[in-house]
Order: sequence, then structure tokens, then C-alpha cells
Amino acid sequence: MAPFEALYDRRCRTPLFWDEVGERQVEGPESIQQMVDKVELIRKMIKTAQDRQASYANTKRRPFHFESGEHVLLRVSPFRKVMRFCLKGNLAPQFIVPFKILEKVGDVAYLLALLPYLSSIHNVFHVSLLCQYVADESHILHPTEV
Repeated sequence: MAPFEALYDRRCRTPLFWDEVGERQVEGPESIQQMVDKVELIRKMIKTAQDRQASYANTKRRPFHFESGEHVLLRVSPFRKVMRFCLKGNLAPQFIVPFKILEKVGDVAYLLALLPYLSSIHNVFHVSLLCQYVADESHILHPTEV
């Protein structure tokens, strides 16, 4: 229902019918109190809907905090139609070798120490493109081996 209809219990009239002749209702304290009650009800229902949607969205969110000197894996899957490490499609790696974080840039971006063959790429990445690296030699994927 439209906000006007919720407040005044009638549909909003178009400009065609504004000059309608008839009895006009004088607004009294009772009708004003009814409008205030309806506004409070609408605000409460909107707040309930917002809280429900936030609870759905927050289940998939988790905070990422990396420190300078840590190693992270860089996600390369968002780059579509790009041949990554001489492989295309499903065989292309999702993450590439671990990189050292040099510093935090802003709230959600990090400056990485990239390898020389990636010098053409900007070295500041959003936190959503990074993954925590747990030191294990089997996780490292070198492009020459692929």
C-alpha cells in the first residue's frame, strides 16, 4: 500500500479531481493521533523487515583483518575471458602464489608485494580478493608447473 493510503485510509486523488465539490472533513485531534499511530506501526514494520534482511545477509559475512607482513593468496577468478597462466576455463587456478602484505590502504584495501611478472597489475587489492594463506608447500601453484 502507498504511504498516503496508509496514513489517510483512502487512495491519493489525482489532480483531475482536486476541484471536486463536496463536504470537507476537518482534521481533529483523533485523526491526528490515528495518523501518528499508523506512522509508528509503519516504522516498526519497516524496522522488522530490515532486521530480517540484515540477519540473512550477515550470516555470509565475516570480518577480514590482515596485518603487515602476513601472506595472502590472490583470487584471480573474477577476471573473465582472460587466459590465466596459459589455462582457460575450469582448469585455471582460482588463487595464485602467496603474496606478502606491505601495508593496509584504507579500511578494506591492501598493498601487496607482487612478483615482477605481474608488474603490469595495480598492486592494491580489495579484501574480497584475498584469502588467508596457511603455510603449506602443497598449496603453492607455480605457473611453470601448470
